[in-house]
Amino acid sequence: MALRPVQVNLKAFDASAVGRFWAEALGWTAYTPGVVTYVGPAGGLVWPDPVHVCVDVIPVPEPKTATKNRMHLDLATVSAAHHTELVARLEALGATPVDVGQGQVPWTVLADPEGNEFCVLEPREVYRDTGPIAAMVVDCADPRAMARFWGEAIDWTLHEVTDDHAVLRSAKGVGAYLEFLRTPGVKTVPDRVHLDLLPYPGDDKEAEVARLRALGATDLDIGQGDVPWTCLTDPEGHEFCVLALP
Repeated sequence: MALRPVQVNLKAFDASAVGRFWAEALGWTAYTPGVVTYVGPAGGLVWPDPVHVCVDVIPVPEPKTATKNRMHLDLATVSAAHHTELVARLEALGATPVDVGQGQVPWTVLADPEGNEFCVLEPREVYRDTGPIAAMVVDCADPRAMARFWGEAIDWTLHEVTDDHAVLRSAKGVGAYLEFLRTPGVKTVPDRVHLDLLPYPGDDKEAEVARLRALGATDLDIGQGDVPWTCLTDPEGHEFCVLALP
């Protein structure tokens, strides 16, 4: 048994506007099948996408605080010219430069129109085939512990683990990487960005949830009520959901 990451869940005060921003940013399409806005590759709504971890924008009544999100997206570029062009295009769409203490670095740190931080990376060979999202990056205290939990929780392959960094990617070698980055600080507000996981056809969702609890996950009540998905936190308190099969 195993789970697969299928979408980045992003809370937004104006989900439609934030969804349109991310669709333009990624070169994908925004679909609004209900109250949420789903951002995925163009060509029609396919869920779950067979390659990419897509973006699901969920409306919430509260705007983002000034606290930095513990999860963000890194966007890939293929050349210095592409990096410059993409940053300019994103700023024209409403992104703003942001200082998260990065200092002098070759990548560019921006925030979307509601303040959600993300990075536009300089060209890196490792991300040449990821698509527009190079990596989903999670701040954490102990990358080794995160590698142990998430390496068991999902069916992705562990590529690297050190005291400062852990890297996983789909065993098929496609799509974005999932990276855990050692970062000072502790959680002070609920996560506005998290991963949604999905069982494979034929697997039992409740059995998967029980397996995650045995690995160290904890049930989370955010007022979701009676819903078909299960809200959990990993051993460091990062929120995530296990979705029901469609």
